[in-house]
Amino acid sequence: MPPVAGGEGLERPGGNERRPRPRIESIADLIFGLSLAIDSIALLPTSATKPGDMNSRILIFAFAFLFMITAWLIYTTYMSVLPTDSLTVTFLNVALLLLVALIPYLLNNVVLGDSPEIKDYSSGLFALDLSGILLILAFFAHIISVEENRMVAPDLAKLFRSGRNRMAVLAALMAISFAPPFGQWTLLNVQLRILLWTAPLISYWLGRALRPQSRTYKLS
Repeated sequence: MPPVAGGEGLERPGGNERRPRPRIESIADLIFGLSLAIDSIALLPTSATKPGDMNSRILIFAFAFLFMITAWLIYTTYMSVLPTDSLTVTFLNVALLLLVALIPYLLNNVVLGDSPEIKDYSSGLFALDLSGILLILAFFAHIISVEENRMVAPDLAKLFRSGRNRMAVLAALMAISFAPPFGQWTLLNVQLRILLWTAPLISYWLGRALRPQSRTYKLS
């Protein structure tokens, strides 16, 4: 049984039929795409005054792009097996998409904020936003990993439990980075809080490179 991540879905136990694509997934694709578009458009109204400004904006956009693509890959994998008619799943879907939609506004305020206070406040809120997204994805993984729910084979359930634990730890790390000291401490003139934001990306892509089965949910 070779499940495939990234929107192609996971095969359900006891059958090879793929369930119809629910509307919430179509809306999710739209919101993820719009968030990326808005993130790039938000950088246009004010011109960069020096190369450093341009570089910081490119880096911010690149981070937003990579984070949302990574979240989308994980999200589509989970939604391929989650029961979309569940009230809990529906509620968490709405909350997740709201947090995703906030990414361009918060992240661009980190770069283009009118004052240091706004930039610092935006970076703190963005840390909480990341934490919320990771926490919801961890809860989705938990629902799938409960063997009594019989959503995936037992071997796959172990992988989902591992993913749940990993994202729960990352969510806690993002929440901790909200603390004021992480906005004051710097490394190479970059807020330590901002550097911590790369942890989810490093965790996912490094893990995918070293142990593909732990991120793509394929069984050998």
